[in-house]
Amino acid sequence: MKNILLTLVLSLAFFGCSAKTPEDKNIQAALVTGKSLATLTLNDQFGKAHSLSADTTKIIFAFAKDTAHTCNDFFKTQKDDYLTQHHAAFIADVSAAPSLIRSMFIMPGLKELKHTVLLLEDKALAAPYKKGIDINKIAVVFLKDAKIEKIEFITSAKELQKSMSTYP
Repeated sequence: MKNILLTLVLSLAFFGCSAKTPEDKNIQAALVTGKSLATLTLNDQFGKAHSLSADTTKIIFAFAKDTAHTCNDFFKTQKDDYLTQHHAAFIADVSAAPSLIRSMFIMPGLKELKHTVLLLEDKALAAPYKKGIDINKIAVVFLKDAKIEKIEFITSAKELQKSMSTYP
């Protein structure tokens, strides 16, 4: 009986991890030059809602586990107020993770971080930000008056540091 129950639970876990939803053709890409992100409001790793401040000039998006780890590892080596000092926000997409994995492993790990991590927790919310971009790269979005001026796609902590130190 234990083996049957264990097999059933593991099957559901793997099924949930591999389930793919068909791409909705009606979704408009959110990360497009000229588009405004003024209304973007997301919860952080503690459940507190954050909106972009008027002086935010950079948003770093990580859509994959590896890119999120690259960003978090870099931010861990910086001062606690590094993102604020650089007028930046960091957004991680955790929407693809099953809720059990998210609540048991991802969220507790994020709560140990000293920097703020804004979260895309819902697949429907994350879809417009992922549409038309390489989700296996870090997207650094440069803003002016909350409008996207430029988007860079990078892969390393060294490139992230360079992006953070250039452009206002």
